[in-house]
Parts: sequence; structure tokens; C-alpha cells
Amino acid sequence: MSGAAGGEKRPPPNWILQHPAYQQMKDLQIEDSAQVHAAFLVYMDLTEVRRWKEVSCVKSSELQVVLLEAREKEGAPTLTILPLPAHQSVTHKSIRHVLDRGFPVLLCAVAADSTLVYQRMTDGLVTPDPPVGPFQDMGRRQHRKRRQQR
Repeated sequence: MSGAAGGEKRPPPNWILQHPAYQQMKDLQIEDSAQVHAAFLVYMDLTEVRRWKEVSCVKSSELQVVLLEAREKEGAPTLTILPLPAHQSVTHKSIRHVLDRGFPVLLCAVAADSTLVYQRMTDGLVTPDPPVGPFQDMGRRQHRKRRQQR
């Protein structure tokens, strides 16, 4: 005997392929299945792990990728997330296109083992925040004092 009737277990269906969000991404007709898969993994991270709000997917016809739009919490500004497999390169032009959509951008690199690395992208250079803590730059101040005493 063969099949499920004979006591033989069938492999479980691939739940990803049947998930409504994955189906919605597939309906956008993006040819790069690796990018669609990456977008789905980021979608699941944002909705199930990080509990972000209003996570939706949109197609970028120019780049032929699935972009995600989401809010980190209620009332927070909408962010655009660009999920890409880690092996896929990006161009300045593609980043520029995503930045021109008008929302802050997160680039999310998706490794083969499903590790996700988020990087905030900005339009231009951003001055870093000063370090937090009881830090003092004694070396430079003392050096300046020494020069002034000479």
C-alpha cells in the first residue's frame, strides 16, 4: 500500500507558500523569487517578532522588488523597508529611488540562514548622536592646555 491511506505520512505542506501575505507578494508578479522570499521573512519578523503596525507590501515597478511599508508603533511615521537577499547588490540609483518615495528607509539584508540585518538609510550625511555616559575627553583638553602654556 502507498499514500496516506496505508499509514504512510505525507510531508507537511510548505506553510510559507500558503500564507496570505506570501500570496499577496506573489500576486505583485515580481520575477525574483529570492527577493519575494526575503520580503516575506522580513514581513514575518516585523509582524510576529517586533509587533510593528500596519505592515503592508507594495510593488516597486522600477526596481522589480517587493517593498514593505510599516509603522514601528501606533502613531509613528511610516517607514519603507527594502528587503534584499544578502548576496544581492544594490546601486546608488536603487537606493535613491526608494528614498524618493518620501518615507524614511530601512534596508534589510536577509542572509541564507534567515538572519536579518536592518540598516537605516538617510538622504545625505547625518551627524551621529554623542555617546551616552560619563565620558570625558581629557586627552585632547590637556593637549590644548599644554599648547596654550607654551
